[in-house]
Amino acid sequence: MNPVEIIVKKRNGQKLSEDEIKFFINGFLEGKIPDYQMSAFLMAVYFNGMNSEETVALTRIMLYSGEVLDLSHLEGLKVDKHSTGGVGDKTSLVIAPIAAAAGVKVPMISGRGLGHTGGTLDKLEAIPGFRTDLSKDYFIKIVDKVGACLIGQTKEIAPADKKIYALRDVTGTVESIPLICASIMSKKLAEGINGLVLDVKTGNGAFMKTLSDSENLAINLKNISESFGVKTIAYITDMNQPLGNYVGNWLEVYESVKILKNEVHNELTELCHLLAGTMIYLGGKSKDVEEGIKISKDLISNGKAYKKFLEIVENQSGDISFIENLEKYPEPKYRIEVKSNRSGFISKIDSFAIGMLGIELGAGRMKYTDVIDPKAGFVFFKKVGDELKQGDLIAEIHTDKDNSDYFITKFLKSIEISDSKPEQLPLVYKTI
Repeated sequence: MNPVEIIVKKRNGQKLSEDEIKFFINGFLEGKIPDYQMSAFLMAVYFNGMNSEETVALTRIMLYSGEVLDLSHLEGLKVDKHSTGGVGDKTSLVIAPIAAAAGVKVPMISGRGLGHTGGTLDKLEAIPGFRTDLSKDYFIKIVDKVGACLIGQTKEIAPADKKIYALRDVTGTVESIPLICASIMSKKLAEGINGLVLDVKTGNGAFMKTLSDSENLAINLKNISESFGVKTIAYITDMNQPLGNYVGNWLEVYESVKILKNEVHNELTELCHLLAGTMIYLGGKSKDVEEGIKISKDLISNGKAYKKFLEIVENQSGDISFIENLEKYPEPKYRIEVKSNRSGFISKIDSFAIGMLGIELGAGRMKYTDVIDPKAGFVFFKKVGDELKQGDLIAEIHTDKDNSDYFITKFLKSIEISDSKPEQLPLVYKTI
């Protein structure tokens, strides 16, 4: 086979065989096909797409480019959750301990934040000492012992995805549904799971801005997952404003702990119960999702979910004293108050702009080598639909950087205030 012929074939919108895709992916992984040819291939896929057979084939090839974990010897069903990412989305930190406390095994391989979206690994590593770079054997041991373990992608798991994603990020081909599906599912299926919950975001802070694009992605992800025998439920959820009231790595740990301690009740709490309840159902611990949600709420109320989170942190070398005493964490140099310059109602929050401003504060990264300040971020006191009087506190900016006027001006540009109260945004648009 010839790499150029395969590129031209996909450039012309033709279907590729599984052998052709395998030849190209394996050749790239082995160093026989250079970056520039893979970049051309990715762009051809971006513009011409792949049908379901091609996408499943690509997923299978990327999945078996590395090791697939065998967790069959662990008692019970194994279930994970994947979110397509957004601003303030810290659900994994809440739902993994809830599901584990319910008796579900949760092997969770997560990612880092890049661009405007945050990453679960960065949030967890904001906890002093917390390790996400665990060996495969230790990972399995903790899943068995504790019920949940949250780590990063290892060298052995889907190495083709790791190498391809680095090119997608710099060639403008991230937002391709076949490439997104193969990337996500090659990692998730490698975990050896029996069930998967998908949280597909839609709106101004999501990769998929429209409901139709988000639905298309959710359907494709679900179909691929179930073609490999993994029972899957997908939700399309809102990302037209940050999720919860805290954005930034330690700040999101803080809010997650408050939810686990039954001290915070907001739209984030509601979504966490839905996702955790679905994991409990897929894990065979409830007769349906509704009962799973009730179990989730009970595990928060009785303190078992919080206790399980402490157990996870301790077993991954984290210092639980920072969880037990949240105020012990180092303070940012500056807490900058953002006040409303007029009266009215918040009608829009540009989550993408908030996420990008977070990078300037030090809360995120534009490239993987950037260093994150775990203290940096935002605390929201008002969200979409809330009424404001001129001078009311909208948010607080946390940063070590002395540039308050600039940060306030830029933050206010991401907020729209109207004279009338807007319609309430739905939290969940669709279940698939």
